[in-house]
Amino acid sequence: MLDRTRQPHIRPMRPFEIQHPSEHRMPNGIPVHVINSGDAEVVRLDIMIRGGQWEQERPLQATFTSRMLREGTVHYSSAEIAENLDYYGAWLDVSSSMNYSFITLYSLNKYFSSTLPIVASMLKEPVFPEKELSVVIEANKQQYLVNREKVEVIARKKLNVNLFGESHPCARYAVLEDYDKLTPDILRDMHSRFYHSGNCSCYLSGCVTDEMLSLLEKELGQSEWGTQQTIPELTDICPQGEKSKRVFIERTDALQSAIRLGCFTLDDKHPDSLKLKLLITLFGGYFGSRLMKNIREEKGYTYGISAGLVPYPFRNMLIVSTQAANEYACPIIEEVYREIDRLHNEKVPQSELSMVKNYTIGDLCRTYESPFSLADAYIYLDTYGLKGDYFLRMQQEVLETTAEDIMDLARKYLRKDELTEVIAGKKM
Repeated sequence: MLDRTRQPHIRPMRPFEIQHPSEHRMPNGIPVHVINSGDAEVVRLDIMIRGGQWEQERPLQATFTSRMLREGTVHYSSAEIAENLDYYGAWLDVSSSMNYSFITLYSLNKYFSSTLPIVASMLKEPVFPEKELSVVIEANKQQYLVNREKVEVIARKKLNVNLFGESHPCARYAVLEDYDKLTPDILRDMHSRFYHSGNCSCYLSGCVTDEMLSLLEKELGQSEWGTQQTIPELTDICPQGEKSKRVFIERTDALQSAIRLGCFTLDDKHPDSLKLKLLITLFGGYFGSRLMKNIREEKGYTYGISAGLVPYPFRNMLIVSTQAANEYACPIIEEVYREIDRLHNEKVPQSELSMVKNYTIGDLCRTYESPFSLADAYIYLDTYGLKGDYFLRMQQEVLETTAEDIMDLARKYLRKDELTEVIAGKKM
C-alpha cells in the first residue's frame, strides 16, 4: 500500500540512453535513418537536401524553391496535391534553413503507399507554374509588409547585419523589390543544382515497417535522379560587421521597444559548449532564470526575457531578447549587465545549480520521448556535423558542472564588452 503520510524519496537525475536510428542505404546511395518507435500507426518522413539560403544566388531563391514544390508537378496540380493529402489525412511541410531544405510528411501507416508518390513527385519533378508563383509571391509580399513594421523583426535583422555585415548570407535580407524579381527559371535553377539523389538523405520515424522501406526505395532509391550528382561544399564566410556597441532604430509609433543583445560565441563542437549551454540556461534560458527573476518578477519591466544560443553555420550567437515599454529599454540593459557581473563575481548557490541541472535533464527527457522529437534531435546533429554521442555527453557535462565552472565560463564567454545592443522603438 502507498503510504501517503511520507514524502516520496527524491532521487538525483542520472544519464539516460537515447534511441539511436538504424542506418540503411538505398541502391542509389541515399542514406535512410530509421527511428522505429511508438505504437501509433503513423509515420513521419523527413527528406533533407543540402543547400539553402547560404548557397542561393539571390534573395528568396532557396525559400521559394522549397515553397513552390507543393504548387504543381508533372503528374499533380497544386489542387490535386492538396486534395489528395487532405483526403488521406496527411500533413505536409516544406521549408528551408540556412544550409538545408526540407520536405516533411506525416502520414497514417495504411496510406503511406498513397501519400509517398505525391511527395516523390514534388521532390523530383516540380514544374514551378507561373500562375501559382505569382499568387504565392503576392501573399508573401503582404506578410513581408506586416513583418517589416514589427519592432522585434527590425531588432533581430539589425543585430545580424551589425555582427555579420550586409553581404553575409546570415544578414542578407530581402526587400520588397526582390519578390518581383523571382521567376520560375530562377527557382528551376536552384532545384537543378541541389535537388538530386546525390545530395539527399532521409529520416523515417514512427511505427516503421519493412514495407515502408521498400516503398521508399521504390519511389526515391532505385536509381539516380536529378540533373547533377555533386554534393555542394559548405565553406565559411568571415563576418564583416561593424559591431557597434549600441544601435537605436527610431519607431515613433511604437508602443513597445524590442531589445536585443548579442555576440558571437562558441560553436557546438567546442569542448566548453555543453557547459556553456547550462550557464545560459541559468542566466536566461528558462522561467526560473536570473533574468526572469530580476527583470520580470522583481522589477516588473517586462512579461518575459530570455537568453539563448542560436546556431548558424560555423558559429553560434548568444542572444538576449525581450520587449518592454519604451521607457524601460535602457534600465533592462543595465539589469542584464548587473546579472552578468553577479555571475562573474559570485558563486552560484548549490541549490540554484541543482535546480537548473534538474530542469535541463528533465527537459531533455521530455524533448526526446517520442520518435518524431528524436528525429528532430538527430536531424540537428546531422545539419551541424555533430557526433551521435552528443546527447549522452550533454547529460554527463550537465551533471558534472560545478559552481566554479559556471563562474569561469561566465568570465570567459559572457562578457559585457562583447555584446552589441539593439533597441527598436520610441526614444524616451
